[in-house]
Amino acid sequence: MTLRLYDTREQRLRDFVPLDPENITMYVCGPTVQSGPHIGHVRAALSFDLLRRWLESQHGRVTFVRNVTDIDDKVLANATDAEPWWALAYRMEQEFTRAYAAVGILPPTYEPRATASVPQMQELIATLVERGHAYPAPDGSGDVYFDVRSWPTYGELTNQSVDAMEAAEDADPRGKRAPQDFALWKGAKPDEPADAVWQSPWGAGRPGWHIECSAMSRRYLGDAFDIHGGGLDLRFPHHENELAQSAAAGLGFAKYWVHNGLVTVGGQKMSKSLGNFTLAADVLGEHDPLVVRYALAAAHYRSSLDLSESSWTEAEAALGRIGGFLQRAGRVAGGGIGFMASQSIPSAFAEAMDDDLGVPQALAVLHETVRAGNSALDSGDSEAALGAAREVLAMTSVLGLVPSSASTASAAHATALDALVQEMITQRAQARADKDWAAADRIRDAIAAAGITLEDTPAGTHWSIDG
Repeated sequence: MTLRLYDTREQRLRDFVPLDPENITMYVCGPTVQSGPHIGHVRAALSFDLLRRWLESQHGRVTFVRNVTDIDDKVLANATDAEPWWALAYRMEQEFTRAYAAVGILPPTYEPRATASVPQMQELIATLVERGHAYPAPDGSGDVYFDVRSWPTYGELTNQSVDAMEAAEDADPRGKRAPQDFALWKGAKPDEPADAVWQSPWGAGRPGWHIECSAMSRRYLGDAFDIHGGGLDLRFPHHENELAQSAAAGLGFAKYWVHNGLVTVGGQKMSKSLGNFTLAADVLGEHDPLVVRYALAAAHYRSSLDLSESSWTEAEAALGRIGGFLQRAGRVAGGGIGFMASQSIPSAFAEAMDDDLGVPQALAVLHETVRAGNSALDSGDSEAALGAAREVLAMTSVLGLVPSSASTASAAHATALDALVQEMITQRAQARADKDWAAADRIRDAIAAAGITLEDTPAGTHWSIDG
């Protein structure tokens, strides 16, 4: 089955046909680092981490670019005398990096900061001016605007007409021809820091937000690339403007536009501007990072996700079932499941992932495999159980959900623990055979006090760690 992705631009599912099947190219809009990440930022990054992992499993190589917007109105507004804008941006960037790493989001191939690509932005602006799609403000302020009416297809990403659009509020309207024209270059202002200014052919200033991503994606991926991703809230104006300016400059730009749904609170978008956000650091301080990853991945990437306390409880229980089965299978394998080589993933899992990254359906396949594996263990069919365990490892590896108990590093600990528990199980069995029920109960109680559950089956007694 061919991967099909929902293309926002065409508003339909499309077969994914990469420009180069041996090197998939992706650009995802990263954070504006004026403050720390909320859980919605983590969900957005995770959505494209899952897509990247799936593409890597199928194609081998993915060149993945996620930028950092480190110069912006909001960054400047949050800076203080004690912490300049560039220091604030760096500190917040590190907070995002820590949150991403905590939930197993792979680092990008390249992670450019906007401030490192200003010459490329100026080059792109000059091209737009030369082609008649951009103009410097006539008042000499140094502002440069994109002329939206010069580009006939402006509005195609979000299916809007220019006349129906609100005025662009990303810059002072002092030199605009039309309210919808947006800033490519912002002339320096007296109240802004002197070190937030670059020289340009149009006067001292700094880049507008939208031109940053067009220039960085071109610099690191070329004039055309496969996938442009980002949150649903970025479709307009950010991605609409990116598409218009890049196409007007003669670039092929993105072949597919993919957007993730938002985390909501009471049905309302979680955002810093609305003040209804939950910091990622707070969530990660209260819950195991793998539980957070599972909870954020469990809903389809394009759907809204309204998190509640039950989200974490359900994710923890689901991971417990997966980890419990792998522990049981590891004891049958000897040496722990971490030493078992993975095999091909089930076709039903692949079909779910190929259907617009259907992670919820893929998780259903995963849990059905866990159920079948446990049934095989209960009936003493070790071959079928170990086959299921290998499939579970393969699927959890693709999703980044391998339980820590299944890692090679923990295998030695698992082996040692298994030897101790098996000895106690043997002693309990002997006590029961001797009809020494008091001794048998004491052994079982001691095992339970250590957080271990025993399960007596026709094929023998199995143990697992609670929760």
